[in-house]
Amino acid sequence: MGLAAFAQDSIKIATGPVDNQVLQRSADQTAEIKLSGTATGKKVNNKDIEARLVGADTVALAGFDWASIGKIQKLKWSGELKRIPVGGPYRLEVRMQGSDSVQSFANLLVGDLWILAGQSNMEGHADLADVQPSSPLVHSFDMADRWGIAEEPLHTVVNAVDPVHWPLNAQKEPERLSGERLETYVVNRKKGAGMGLPFAVEMLTRTNIPIGLIPCAHGGTSMDQWSPSLKDREGESLYGSMYRRVQAVGGKVKGILWYQGESDANAKAGPEFLEKFEGFVKAVREDFKQPNLPFYYVQIGRHIDKSNAAEWNRVQVAQLRAESEIPNSGMVAAVDLQLDDGIHIGTQDLKRLARRMADLVCHDLFPRIKDYGEQKRGPRPMAAAYRDGVVRVTFSGVNGRLRSEGPISGFSIRDANGDGTPRIYKSRVDPAEASTVLLYVQGKLPADAVLWYGFGKDPYCNVRDAADLSVPVFEMKIGTGGESP
Repeated sequence: MGLAAFAQDSIKIATGPVDNQVLQRSADQTAEIKLSGTATGKKVNNKDIEARLVGADTVALAGFDWASIGKIQKLKWSGELKRIPVGGPYRLEVRMQGSDSVQSFANLLVGDLWILAGQSNMEGHADLADVQPSSPLVHSFDMADRWGIAEEPLHTVVNAVDPVHWPLNAQKEPERLSGERLETYVVNRKKGAGMGLPFAVEMLTRTNIPIGLIPCAHGGTSMDQWSPSLKDREGESLYGSMYRRVQAVGGKVKGILWYQGESDANAKAGPEFLEKFEGFVKAVREDFKQPNLPFYYVQIGRHIDKSNAAEWNRVQVAQLRAESEIPNSGMVAAVDLQLDDGIHIGTQDLKRLARRMADLVCHDLFPRIKDYGEQKRGPRPMAAAYRDGVVRVTFSGVNGRLRSEGPISGFSIRDANGDGTPRIYKSRVDPAEASTVLLYVQGKLPADAVLWYGFGKDPYCNVRDAADLSVPVFEMKIGTGGESP
């Protein structure tokens, strides 16, 4: 972006876009660019400020050749370009009437902005090996507040603008890395792949709409640390940082991708998780002045750890419940995915998770593209009924037929205390009903029998539908005629 001021008859641009910025399209599939600045010279007042928009072929877009966007008044000016179509990259050129000096903004896109927020599985802690390749039509507003082509790793908290992300130094004080220390960190980094870039590239492939990502996640953070009540602390709080960054890129986004809950899987925070999560979504929509802002999230997956199994499951069950209570939201399951360490989903399965998220988003927001509107949102438990030694588990939202790699695994029958009761000796998908699983059990069920899928912190679960959408972790009472979860 050119910001140079000239000694004679020149203009300076104070506000406007920056190179590589993605502009959020409006409902009419266009965007606008607002500019303002100052002018110098003895006879510049009442002169026009002119602008044009140039495409990749260096030819002005139809309807966007040189034209006045405003006049200089008292050495100040402002103007805007309206109805810029979805696409790009574009180059915006600005000049003063009669001047040969042109200032430009390069590689601008018009498309959809997505916030990436939550903790480490959204920040990205998978191996930086065979990562998602970048795309010239997927950009990122990095944590140092710079627009550029998105590439792994998207999140680099050590050089973030906002202090809430800074690591602690030897004196236990937050410190932003820069210079040689930052270069050393970047060169030596081995972890950092996430689901944001694979999701964006998948969405671009399906919709042909450019994508801008706003990475805001931070590993190990709880719902309390994301509390909207901390908004006024701005860059010293996670919520305040996210809000500031959204305002910095125009104030409107297409939606939010959220992956968090691991830090709340404990006896103190677990019981309050659902209320805090729902309050967070409500506050985001109010603060962004987008009451129907799409909010998509991941149900937390596996953790190779023996502690707090009940609280881990409590958060997973709360996340499943939230999907039916929060309008314009959706959840994808991750319990069946492979890990790169004890808690972080592996690089390749993050790509798989990203495709699942794209399936859900396309179903809801792009139903007219291909057959996404006809595709279902993924398996959800409806009822579990016991009769003659068999528990029939029925699901809604199944694409095609439920399936598994090898014998079905993940179901267990337990009493109200969580203790295992009769053994399931055989499981299969009902030959006559593609959305029903038959569990053959030995022994009589207790009156308080509960069906679980994904019980514990490290279950082996492998039931998915034909679209590779996984059955989520759930618990459900077992009845004789079927009961809702």
